[in-house]
Formats: sequence, C-alpha cells, structure tokens
Amino acid sequence: MGLLEIILIAVGLAMDAFAVSITLGLSAKKPKLREIMIPGVYFGFFQSLMPAIGYFAGVYFAAKIENLDHWIAFVLLGFIGGKMIKDSFSKEKGGERAEDNSFGFTKMLILSVATSIDALAVGTTFAFFQVNIYTAILITGAVTFFIAMAGVIIGSIFGTRFKSKAEFIGGAVLVIIGIKIVIEGTFPKFQFLGRLP
Repeated sequence: MGLLEIILIAVGLAMDAFAVSITLGLSAKKPKLREIMIPGVYFGFFQSLMPAIGYFAGVYFAAKIENLDHWIAFVLLGFIGGKMIKDSFSKEKGGERAEDNSFGFTKMLILSVATSIDALAVGTTFAFFQVNIYTAILITGAVTFFIAMAGVIIGSIFGTRFKSKAEFIGGAVLVIIGIKIVIEGTFPKFQFLGRLP
C-alpha cells in the first residue's frame, strides 16, 4: 500500500468527521478559534487511535490469512465506503440538522467515536500490507484535524449544503481503493504506486 493510498484513505475516512463538523459549524454560526480547533483535536485523535487498535488486532491474524488479505481489504473498504455512500443519500432525504451548539466533552466524545468506528476496520487492513502504522496514523490524524476544522468553518458560512456530498465522495474513494487493492493482490503486475516505508 503506497503513500498516496494512505493519504486517500485518510481523506475518505475524514469525510464523516467533515460532515459532522459542518453541522457543528452551522450551530456555532460564528465559531471562535477554540471552537474551530476542538472538533479537529477530537476527531483527529480518534481517527488515529482506531486504525492503531485495528492494526495491532489485525497483525495477529495477518500471517494466518496472507493469501486472502487483498480480498479482506476489498470487503472491508467496500463495506465502509458503501455504507458512507448509502448514508449520504439518506441524509440528503432526511435533512439532518444540528440539535445544539455545544462543543462539550460528552458530545464531542460520542461524535468522535461514532465517526471513527470505520477507521477501526481500515486499521485492520493495514496489518495485511507493508505499512508503517505510525506514519499511517500520523497522516490520518493530521488530515482529519485539518479537514474537521475546515468543516466547522464551511458549516458556519455555507450551512449543510456540502454535507452529504462530502460523505458520498469519501465513500467512493474507499470503494475505489478497495477495488485497486484487490486488482493488485490478484494481478501483482498491476502494482504501480510506491510503498510506504
């Protein structure tokens, strides 16, 4: 799995946090710097933590199912991406709105866990490839941090207009990466991206 793939996965995973951050930005209307950074810190931390947990759990099983690793990655990424795409359409129809303007600990903790569950499964796929997990979680956390902050700002300016579209794009990215992984795993000659050291 190459560096570009890790970055794209990080962006895809961050779309849930981006969508929620837009809602938080909408509720805040004119967020202060602290309110802009809070979602970035929470979401970035949990998007780093969950892949690490998934990775170290997956390492135990990796050697036992080495010949199936690319199919497992495809199924996990495809499932996660498909769910995000499905959710994006249901949110368009449902017209979700922010219920309150709180950036409190309990609310942010719940939102952070909810938006990072998908990253747990993605972390498991990292165990099947030659991925430096520390570099991967650093990239994932940093990408999510900045994307979540951008979401708060965008939400405060434009409202929920881009919310479902962002989740759709994130899901599509994960599905495409899953397809690429299974093609490369089945036909090694198609591997064309550099490896993450």
